[in-house]
Amino acid sequence: MIAHQFKLQTTNQSIKKYYYKMKDKIELISDLTNIEIIAVNLSIRELQNLKKQFGGKRWRKLKGIGLVRFPNGEVRQAELHWYEAHGIGKKKLKVKRILR
Repeated sequence: MIAHQFKLQTTNQSIKKYYYKMKDKIELISDLTNIEIIAVNLSIRELQNLKKQFGGKRWRKLKGIGLVRFPNGEVRQAELHWYEAHGIGKKKLKVKRILR
């Protein structure tokens, strides 16, 4: 199995490493706030992969803030990045950094 590694910043500015298997997922607990568009269509590096895997035409890369429960049970506020297309919804949700 492939293991993913996330380097997440904690409140004391030390770096914690979270390892989890592909079947384990982070759980979004709250609604996302402060949502901003980062990139649209050709500005997205993974555009071809997204179209091949999920379909869709106009993809956007967005970021926002929300409460996340990690596989180890820890709940934190984090900045999240994801991709979205009309009629397809949120795909490839990633934690970029821990805020609290």
